[in-house]
Amino acid sequence: MATNPLSLQMYTLRDLAATDYVGTLRKVKEIGYGAVEVAGVGGMSAAALRQELDAIGLMVSGAHVPIQMLESQLNAIIAAMQTLGAPYLICPWMPPERRQSADDYRALARILNSIGAAVADAGLTFCYHHHDFELHPLGDTTGLHLLLHECDPRAVAFEIDVYWAAYAGVDPVQLINEFAGRAPLIHLKDMAPGSRTFAEVGYGTLDIPAILSAARTAGAQWFVVEQDVCQRPPLESVRMSYEYLKGLMSDK
Repeated sequence: MATNPLSLQMYTLRDLAATDYVGTLRKVKEIGYGAVEVAGVGGMSAAALRQELDAIGLMVSGAHVPIQMLESQLNAIIAAMQTLGAPYLICPWMPPERRQSADDYRALARILNSIGAAVADAGLTFCYHHHDFELHPLGDTTGLHLLLHECDPRAVAFEIDVYWAAYAGVDPVQLINEFAGRAPLIHLKDMAPGSRTFAEVGYGTLDIPAILSAARTAGAQWFVVEQDVCQRPPLESVRMSYEYLKGLMSDK
């Protein structure tokens, strides 16, 4: 695990980043984050972004890249990941038409295995990030559990999202335990009391200390803060999450 294993998914700051990507990265560093998980490169080349990140003092813990790009531009994406020094390449979402049945998930597993094998050959790790829909029942299992069993552990790992687990009615700690050894990345989010909307980490209803403990035991390498929708200014939200988590982690 990294010395400072807290990363920020830049989607949280997408509106700020759209007007000043590098300036937003500087603010992330000023808060205290040591790494970012990117979703796009701010219109720059990977080399130009790496130069900016090195100057700021931020690592890239991973990158979210849509499945359509992974299928059509994998070699270029792997090269960009290597330039960025990003150890984890993540499939962030699956279109509805590709996840309607158990057979769809089995077919998806074959595609993920193929992508993941090429990523592993390049010395990187390929992960699948879930939402709530992969945890909806499919007979006596779920789509996410089908992927767990059908995907080659040498090719495909997982990014567990604790908010979407809870949203689907699944205990995040139980899910992390089930994916022990297969989930190097944890998306840390929280759920506002009563409304099930997004909250700053530590300011909602999820048992964050128990989640962190389970994740460490399960072999997590990075804890990635993301807040899909912020009720406060986004920089204030990500600062609140960071300060809460650093307080917890400094006790360990």
